[in-house]
Amino acid sequence: MTDRPLSFSQRLAGLVRRIYPELDADILASQILEAFWPEGRHRRKRARRPGNNLWSERDAMLITYGNSIQDGAHKPLDLLHDFLLRHLKGVVNGVHILPFFPFTSDDGFAVTDYRAVNPQLGDWSDIRRIAGDFHLMSDLVLNHVSSQGPWFNAYRQGQPPYDRFFFEASPDDDLSAVVRPRTTPLLQEVETSTGPRHVWCTFSHDQVDLDFRNPEVLLEMLRIIRLHLDQGVRVLRLDAVAFLWKEAGTPSIHMPQTHAIVQLMRLLADYATETVVLLTETNVPKTENLSYFGNRNEAHAVYNFSLPPLILHAMMAGTARYLHRWQATMPPAQLGCAYLNFTASHDGIGMRPAEGVLPPDQKARVIDTVRSIGGLVSMRATPDVGEEPYELNCSWFEAMRATFLGEDAHHMTRFLCSQTIVMSLEGIPAFYIHSMLATPNDHDAVGRRGMNRAINRHRWDYPSLLARLDDPTSHQALALAGMSRLLRIRARQPAFHPNATQFTLRLDDRLFGIWRQSLDRHQSIFAIHNVSADTVTVSPGQINLIDGDDWHDLITGETIDPAGPEIPLAPYQCRWITNRGGDG
Repeated sequence: MTDRPLSFSQRLAGLVRRIYPELDADILASQILEAFWPEGRHRRKRARRPGNNLWSERDAMLITYGNSIQDGAHKPLDLLHDFLLRHLKGVVNGVHILPFFPFTSDDGFAVTDYRAVNPQLGDWSDIRRIAGDFHLMSDLVLNHVSSQGPWFNAYRQGQPPYDRFFFEASPDDDLSAVVRPRTTPLLQEVETSTGPRHVWCTFSHDQVDLDFRNPEVLLEMLRIIRLHLDQGVRVLRLDAVAFLWKEAGTPSIHMPQTHAIVQLMRLLADYATETVVLLTETNVPKTENLSYFGNRNEAHAVYNFSLPPLILHAMMAGTARYLHRWQATMPPAQLGCAYLNFTASHDGIGMRPAEGVLPPDQKARVIDTVRSIGGLVSMRATPDVGEEPYELNCSWFEAMRATFLGEDAHHMTRFLCSQTIVMSLEGIPAFYIHSMLATPNDHDAVGRRGMNRAINRHRWDYPSLLARLDDPTSHQALALAGMSRLLRIRARQPAFHPNATQFTLRLDDRLFGIWRQSLDRHQSIFAIHNVSADTVTVSPGQINLIDGDDWHDLITGETIDPAGPEIPLAPYQCRWITNRGGDG
């Protein structure tokens, strides 16, 4: 006799007990239901069945700030919508608009009001219009809020419920093991109506950590999620979620209560009438990152954070040795889960995910090369060695300017090769707007704004950008046209479904190759990428092209004879060799 599956109510109460064992689970569970499904909202009778039907080969996402494009006359969100419709309709079908709320620092990640759209960008009607044409992802900045916002001001004045909303600690606590992404002091002393207090600040002193030990904080976040879903958001990016639960004397990262909170959010998402996808943002080594899939009961998707530093190294070193070695050990995503693949984002290129993969001398060469083309390096504090490189700050297009041997004539082809790798891998591809627009490093913004990350957060003047896109010889036009063509081809290939079978090929170290097979097994694609400045060949037999099938390269249109001569790949050339005809 088998045990019957737990009901929704039983699962919810069980999670509540894991997070808040000292509280009445039934009362808190009812409050959670009221927060997520207030009067007039309904939940599904049954959870969505686990499966790989939440996404397909047609899915690709743009990452952008709400004001990455501006003209001084129109609302930036209107300009973004115009750009998306004019240049990216049919190329990407999703857009991640980075925090679009009122804020005080960190380009939106020090939120003052989660219920409002920054009036300098637009309003909720603009958000809804974009959500009507694209799958919309928003940021749930749930670890911290602005020190200058109403929540923290109310905390300092002792006003309930906010008097218990923020995490306090003592300078005498043992905080030596706390994992930090920054070098600033962890605790900040502030004056309150009850005297001085020390509040926990994982990221900056303008970003004060919330205290999820207080269930009112969780309930408030669930109300905010409901508001965003009602405004058309369908993908929730759980920002800095790994740091959610803190305890003195521990690393205060990936705590069991943090995973339980993600599981609780996943349970609610699975019973929502809307299609809700949870994406965890955990810029940490592979094993820690993959833990947020849970047992198919946490995140629907996780960032593939190891990709950026490993692709960067491959393109600079001219060898896929370490990229291949890492990829060969990556497990396929579990049923109902997917990787989000990318090379660049609004943040820098994180170096922590390369730990244990890239040898120290290779990491040092990457850092030196980035510095040689004007990039910057941000540090983090560690308990053992003090400070070490945390991320590289550089636009991805600029990072592709040089190799370990210096600059050469392959800048654009090397850049497009790096993006083609992202399109080929198991998972959903995502592209930062400044990669698609070949944006150079913005050193003026670094000086003006006083932070390294500003180098890759340029704000384009829309008329100037359109003029560049109208010039077919400009870097902007070449990059956007090249990536758009590849993404349109990709969207028609079932073998590029985010969960299609993947096998890493053993080839010359200068080639990074993978085999993809569609879920129905009717299409195979051999995706081969030359990461070097050499011409490299591969024989049809080496990649096991089956005689009798009609093979061709989706990118070039060439016919490939399984019994024919070796297949050449020019410097940084990519090939998508498939047995399914007529889709290129």
